[in-house]
Amino acid sequence: MRYTRLKAVTAAVVLAAGLAACGDAGSDDDSGSDVSVSENAADNFDDGTKMKEIADAGTVRVGVKFDQPGLGFMPTGGDIPEGFDVEIAKILVASLGIDPEDTSKVSYVETVSDNREPFLEGDKVDLVAASYSITDERRQVVGQAGPYMVTGQQLLVPEDSDVTGPADLQGEEVCSVTGSTSLENVKAEGMKPVGFDTYSQCVDKVLDGTVEAMSTDGSILLGYASQNEGMLKVVGDEFSEERIGVGYSKESPEMCQWIVDTLTEASEDGAYQDAWDATLGASGEEAPELPEMDECM
Repeated sequence: MRYTRLKAVTAAVVLAAGLAACGDAGSDDDSGSDVSVSENAADNFDDGTKMKEIADAGTVRVGVKFDQPGLGFMPTGGDIPEGFDVEIAKILVASLGIDPEDTSKVSYVETVSDNREPFLEGDKVDLVAASYSITDERRQVVGQAGPYMVTGQQLLVPEDSDVTGPADLQGEEVCSVTGSTSLENVKAEGMKPVGFDTYSQCVDKVLDGTVEAMSTDGSILLGYASQNEGMLKVVGDEFSEERIGVGYSKESPEMCQWIVDTLTEASEDGAYQDAWDATLGASGEEAPELPEMDECM
């Protein structure tokens, strides 16, 4: 299976630019891509499917991150988060005949790593697009379709740190968010995992010296490094492969093929590339191809 990996150097430039834009509270500029809302969308789905139910109701709930610049970030004073994950969610929402910019129809629910499965199992959200790594363990309790992006895990350390990779942190405390695959990978690499509720809390602990480093997807870390320029840096080669997908309830397995088909169509008509260009591609880097997605079971 061929995957497209997010390029760290590009992301660093992109996320730095994105952070500057995020700081412009109250701006009328729309940093997202334009998506076409399907007309009479309910007619496209079979009776009894979750997609038909949502399209008929005309409302949808999407779990996204609010604290990941470039991927899922709520700007100060904003009501719609920004980032590549959010743009992927908008493509799916639009295919249901719902305007993703209409917050009276779309609830963007702040979702942290530790509550993604509970939110889906407890019917708090209909979809999750929140840096959601696909794993066999998660697929035991929720549905995951994708991946729509592949990235890798690195380390975020103080600017004056001599750390160059996991080998320098054997037995040392390294933080990430509770409920993420990142903590498992930290342990597997010989470091001591420490979990926090949010990425921003973890960043603060690196800044104040409570922990030696933070670890998660490089695309996320670069956003925080840009946000704390001169204080934090990203180091080391990627030591994991994170396949990012969309979550849905196992009670609605039919959603898998709809997600795959919708994102495949988005790749073919350019909407996927537009989503990249509006977020992670702001530096001018050409949009990657959509990764080959898993078959729906």
